[in-house]
Amino acid sequence: MKMVIFPLGCLLVIISSYILGQTSHPILMLVTGILLVASIWGERRYPVLRVIQWLILGAFHYFSQLNWCNLLYYMLILSMIQNKQKLNQTLPISVLLMLQYTVIRLSYVSVMDAYSLLVSIFDLLTSVVIVVIYHTLMNSEAEKRKLREKNQFLTLHDPLTGLLNYEGYMEVLHKTMEEKGSFLLVLLNVHNFSGYKKASEDPWCSVITGTGNMITSQFPEAYGISRYAGDRFAIVLPQIQHIEERISCLLANELQGLQVGYSISRYPSLSQTLQQFMTTAEDQLLQQQRSQWIKNEEEIFRSERLRAVGELAAGMAHEIRNPLTAIRGFLQLSRGQAFNIAPWYEVIMSEVTRVTDLTGEFLQFSKPQVNHMKPEKLAQCLERVMSLTESDAASRGHRIILDMKDESVYVNMDRDKIVQVLINLIRNAFEAMSDPGEVHMDMLKEGDKVLITVSDTGSGIPESSLSSIFNPFFTTKEEGTGLGLALCQKIVQDHNGKITVQSELGTGSTFTLCLPVESNE
Repeated sequence: MKMVIFPLGCLLVIISSYILGQTSHPILMLVTGILLVASIWGERRYPVLRVIQWLILGAFHYFSQLNWCNLLYYMLILSMIQNKQKLNQTLPISVLLMLQYTVIRLSYVSVMDAYSLLVSIFDLLTSVVIVVIYHTLMNSEAEKRKLREKNQFLTLHDPLTGLLNYEGYMEVLHKTMEEKGSFLLVLLNVHNFSGYKKASEDPWCSVITGTGNMITSQFPEAYGISRYAGDRFAIVLPQIQHIEERISCLLANELQGLQVGYSISRYPSLSQTLQQFMTTAEDQLLQQQRSQWIKNEEEIFRSERLRAVGELAAGMAHEIRNPLTAIRGFLQLSRGQAFNIAPWYEVIMSEVTRVTDLTGEFLQFSKPQVNHMKPEKLAQCLERVMSLTESDAASRGHRIILDMKDESVYVNMDRDKIVQVLINLIRNAFEAMSDPGEVHMDMLKEGDKVLITVSDTGSGIPESSLSSIFNPFFTTKEEGTGLGLALCQKIVQDHNGKITVQSELGTGSTFTLCLPVESNE
């Protein structure tokens, strides 16, 4: 705009001054006007011209002797202060230029009166007002521009890490596809933050931010880096070599302690359309994550199995050591009586029987339980349990009650094993009741499951023991191996069911078996 207004303004002043007969030096006016326009057009190539423009303008004004030059002064003021944002920098420039205008104007005024002085003061005030208004507008525009840039940044960037968000990620993908034609896309899914920088106790936000910074420093040549879905990062790269080595280096050093799944996809070799390419890249990441998850689950399973084996071995060794110690002691005593073991024979045989029973239960617990699985009527199984336990209940002074809501329920089971579980639970209930009481065995079908409950009116189980009663070798009895309930739980689990317990001290306990119903009766 400056390139157009200045030449037009100079032309208007030259024509007006000549027609109105204001100039007494038309040639000099024309020359200075041409120099002024030339300095405006040539200032970009020769910035030194900006320093002398005010002198050329003053000479042009002096030779034209026309007040209309004030427009050129205002344009020069605006051009000289446009890159200065502070008022204390712009105001002196405008005042000095308007003082120059006033002095030159007064040089060709024929009568020096109060009006001329007031006009001069008005010109100076006008320049100040123009500068203040210009300064205000420029600051307002600058604030609006910063706000637009900030909004644009927030639209395309993640506020936590400063990386691209999903929208920015998509924009970079489309731009790279159009401009480059081919690229690499690396997707990373970062999890298990609890293993990262444990000593520093970094919060989640700091870990995410640090991860983004590390990825950025590792790939400075990236077209774009995005945190586009929670803990997922995407890196758009040129077709570089040894990308897997660089990612391995990143995982082994900067991201050590984190579990990171990643996929590497090449466009357009993987697929031709961008949407299909992204879908395939995400599928590759999910497959990699699934493989890693299965591997982790296998590791956890192996660890749990080894731990369980260790606990079983330790418990077994402890339980067997006690009767063996007793047998050893009695044999040592018999040595002093010419190896006459008659006084301790019954005790020794009792301990041997105890070891035999213990090893038998342990073998039952450790070997596969479900050998004869077939659909059978659950009611017949419960009736058999009743027939096997009624006499024991009567001899102890207890009463056992069976209640079946649906006698047509079939369950795919090894009947002998389920009978063993229920008998074990009922005998435990008998032992829990020191006074004559009742044991209720109920069956209820709920959808595709059947619930069998065994309730007693005994002393109950302490709350502190409820979480441990199914652990091998855990027992509160003076005599017992602690394998009974653990064996019951294993048998039920082998039938794809579960066993739970509820108990209240002084009221009694309820054990519940949940088994899947067989649909083909």
